[in-house]
Amino acid sequence: MPDLSLPDGHRLAYDKVDGIAACGVVFLCGFHSNRQGEKALALEAFCRARGVSFVRFDYFGHGDASGAFVDGTISRWREDTLAIIDQLTTGPQILVGSSMGGWLMLLAALLRPERVCGLVGLAAAPDFTRDLIADVLTPAQQHSLATQGFFDVPNCYADQEPYRITQRLLADGDSNLVLRQPMPLTCPVRLLHGMADADVPWQTATRLALQLTAQDVQVQLVKDGDHRLSRPQDLALLAAAVAELLDQHLTTP
Repeated sequence: MPDLSLPDGHRLAYDKVDGIAACGVVFLCGFHSNRQGEKALALEAFCRARGVSFVRFDYFGHGDASGAFVDGTISRWREDTLAIIDQLTTGPQILVGSSMGGWLMLLAALLRPERVCGLVGLAAAPDFTRDLIADVLTPAQQHSLATQGFFDVPNCYADQEPYRITQRLLADGDSNLVLRQPMPLTCPVRLLHGMADADVPWQTATRLALQLTAQDVQVQLVKDGDHRLSRPQDLALLAAAVAELLDQHLTTP
């Protein structure tokens, strides 16, 4: 299993496919997820068939990467994403972000605009630490944060462990908010979101579209789609969105 060593001694696990196309794809997984998910693997197969370079990876504290998940922050995972782009890819890249990965792809694009030629969000969850957690805390959660510095919440996927939300994560999230002001991005953006998503409201996609200064922004709502967007028909929509941006970039003079 290849890994990328970081200056602080931690390492990020990744899988990479080399390609011949002039544009690559990087997949950013969600909160408490990993690079082995159905969307990541389906996108890898798509890119391999098209001769497109592709990278999927695990952030600090996720999957096979080093570090403890509870010690992670949005800033840490943002820097992990930048390290992958800077050290494992060359040329323009299309970033595909699932849930939290949709927030990280925006942060990366804002910091590396010359390297990012397109964005595809899947149930993108920018600012989720504020909008979906901090602003809706129960009294019990507020008490736990004040007394212990964390609280646990059930995972939206029944087969996975509960999330531990720390005060540090919430505070750091506030330093990375992107939906409170226009985002000066010019690359094309495609946002796919299920209207049956019980974890991230589909209105987040339309709110994000309004904040992007790019003109080529499209939102595609899947009426019966849930947060995973991993059914065959959902994966087909993902492949179509990435194919469109690849073709658009490769045919642009």
